[in-house]
Amino acid sequence: MVEAVGSEQERALVELAHRVLPGGGFGNLASDIVIAEGYGARVRDVSGNEYVDFLLGSGPMFAGHAHPDVIAAVQAQIVKGTTFFANSEPGIRLAAAIVDAVPCAEQVRFTSTGTEADTYAMRLARAVRKRDKILKFEGGFHGMSEYSLQSMTPKRPGNFPQAAPDSPGIPRSVAGDMLVAPFNDPDMAVSLIREHRDELAGVIVEPFQRLIPPRPGFLQALRDVTTACEIPLIFDEIVTGFRFAYGGAQEYYGVTPDICTLGKIVAGGFPLAVVCGRAEYMRHFDRGQMGDDVLPQIGTLSGNPVASAAGLATLNVLHRPGTYEAVFATGQRLMDELAAAIAAAGLPAQVIGMPVLFDVIFATGDIADYRATLRQDTDAMRRFNRSLRGAGVLKGDSKFYVSTVHTEADVQLALAAFRVAAEAEAAFRR
Repeated sequence: MVEAVGSEQERALVELAHRVLPGGGFGNLASDIVIAEGYGARVRDVSGNEYVDFLLGSGPMFAGHAHPDVIAAVQAQIVKGTTFFANSEPGIRLAAAIVDAVPCAEQVRFTSTGTEADTYAMRLARAVRKRDKILKFEGGFHGMSEYSLQSMTPKRPGNFPQAAPDSPGIPRSVAGDMLVAPFNDPDMAVSLIREHRDELAGVIVEPFQRLIPPRPGFLQALRDVTTACEIPLIFDEIVTGFRFAYGGAQEYYGVTPDICTLGKIVAGGFPLAVVCGRAEYMRHFDRGQMGDDVLPQIGTLSGNPVASAAGLATLNVLHRPGTYEAVFATGQRLMDELAAAIAAAGLPAQVIGMPVLFDVIFATGDIADYRATLRQDTDAMRRFNRSLRGAGVLKGDSKFYVSTVHTEADVQLALAAFRVAAEAEAAFRR
């Protein structure tokens, strides 16, 4: 068991964080833990407590923390310089590796964050179509831009296709340029796209929305209608890229978009993200082809050589034979045992997701879209997560991210933690 109270050093750091950071944190995980180091599939906090890590930096560390190949690549590059604002060999080679791997990728542009990548992807669709509106799916997460923060987490969802802002500070006018459809409802999505075809610049979707898999035929329905209406289809693969398969969710599901965004894994834990797609669309970034109609995209750290070196080394690790078969097997075992622990404890909960990305949700019935997730018992989820951490397992508020380096010892510790957390929740309910 992990000690419940941190060391004096950790308490002092938490106190300092609350003095100098809003809410005491970086806006991500709760502020009551300070991580000191990570190695493989484990992390250690500044109090010396060790955890099996299913947070994985919110997903990027798919090949594990401090992977020796990634560290060697970074060290080799860092002594040559950390940024140039010009082309570099690691960036060019990473772009080539992405083009080779991802079905829709004929050309690549780099950004520093997923938010930037998704924002540019939507802007690219607008440049291509010369229209303003983007259709997204309720509950879909596409970063922190004004356009992305529409109906991502609506507490009182409205009528489709009306968008609702998720944050203060967003101009009211933005909602008018976003249309919203329910995920996994192909009939409504197709109907809305056809109805608004003359206004739409593009359709953006997470092919696997947060924790919800697409129903059979849903993605293909989006592909068919956007092709028929000549509307760019954007896959947000910030999370799923290089996680579901080497070619991402588009390879896994067999549906190829026109544009996609990549992040997290593709940078090996460094700040780098990607917009990629068909050359006829990507040419809009090229002043030589577009002249004054060019879509400007400038970033001081875009294509950063250190991040590119880390990303290229990570992709080389993932491209080894058997990698995805092994991680899927590990994840499936974890999902099955978590479901068994919940059932044994008699909890009204279920495990949803994929072997590489899943969670328990405290709700019964079919969970096929965002509105279904509103049935979940969030207090129970918080208690469950606290119990897991007390038993030596670290995860985010939602999602178990599974890595390629979770060992048998890691799995055994996790299985024991599942039973502890399930039994604790059952005892709380009695």
